[in-house]
Amino acid sequence: MKNNPWRRDFPQLSCGLVYLDTAATSLKPKTVIAAVDHYYNELSANIHRGMYPTAVETTELYESARETVAKFINAKPEEIIYTRGTTTGLNMVAHMYGQANIKEGDEIIVSELEHHSSFLPWQQLAKNKKADIRFVELDKEGRITIEAFQKTLSSRTKVVALTYVSNVMGYITPIKEIVSLAHQYGAVVVVDAAQAVQHIKVDVSDLDCDFLAFSGHKMLGPTGIGILYGKYDLIKNLEPMEFGGDMNDDVNKDISTWKQAPYRFEAGTMPIASVLGLAKAVEYIENIGIDTIHDHVTKVHRYAIAQLSQIPGITIYNKSAETGIISFNIDDVPSHDAITFFAEKQVALRAGQHCAKLVCDWLGIHACMRASIYIYNNYKDVDQLVQVVKEAGEYFKKLGF
Repeated sequence: MKNNPWRRDFPQLSCGLVYLDTAATSLKPKTVIAAVDHYYNELSANIHRGMYPTAVETTELYESARETVAKFINAKPEEIIYTRGTTTGLNMVAHMYGQANIKEGDEIIVSELEHHSSFLPWQQLAKNKKADIRFVELDKEGRITIEAFQKTLSSRTKVVALTYVSNVMGYITPIKEIVSLAHQYGAVVVVDAAQAVQHIKVDVSDLDCDFLAFSGHKMLGPTGIGILYGKYDLIKNLEPMEFGGDMNDDVNKDISTWKQAPYRFEAGTMPIASVLGLAKAVEYIENIGIDTIHDHVTKVHRYAIAQLSQIPGITIYNKSAETGIISFNIDDVPSHDAITFFAEKQVALRAGQHCAKLVCDWLGIHACMRASIYIYNNYKDVDQLVQVVKEAGEYFKKLGF
């Protein structure tokens, strides 16, 4: 494990940083960086417009990337919408689908595990439409269960918006079973997969979910690019959220029409370089194999939990997480104070509410630290984390915390 064969693909590790913050954003392999560089160095043309060689190549790469992503999640290319990230994708669903379909008295099901991007758009929509937000009750471990979800469903349920993997607890939600139950009530299911696609196989056809969103930068890709999947029958007639160049079919003084999906949702110049980088990130993950990645992360995660559990004076909130996320606190030490100590020791963690305040409230804490493990991490990284946790505990104890 110390000779992790993938580490050499990530030049960001050359500085000696112990990087345990993938849940915030992942490192980028050389192939992704090369794809972005290729666009800026050799192409730098727009898509769908020019007929000169670099414009044609850029368009071909852009659309090929759509096919690559579609295959990755087992969707059709026309169901893949490029966005700025998960946040944009989830807001688009709430705005474009929610505005047209949610009425007064309807119910929208969410959970306390949700990232703010998976909760706030629906909270605002419910407020504007006078609809009701209902929360799935979490079990004692903080998980969404089928039993609790069934109790929350009703004939008034119109939308179910849930995370596939919690960014604080690291638990995998039983999405497939939830989708099946929700569809029995005629409800549409919107999945936040930002923390899922890099860890587990996501097959939208098998899940039968209606919408699903994720970000490139959390799965080894560039920033500024995300994917919104939507069943074609649902998205083909949706009104766009943005209007402008390249999304229109015909423009007149009195009325204008839009292109077919997904192009009607991609107004203006898209983040082309990031799209090309995302395709290479998908290829990198597939070359290793999602099962291999999950197995590696699981081994390192279990080793970390075993080592950290032996340290007195810390609280771990999610020891049974399945996706490499470890949320913890040093007892009586505010996480933002503690995190500065880790930063000085070249251990990259994140501290705060992780854009998921509701689950922090459920845990009864203001904030916590979070370590997140991925393919480039090894046992040595964990050993350094454990050592710094011990040192931090002693340091803050001497300070009177």
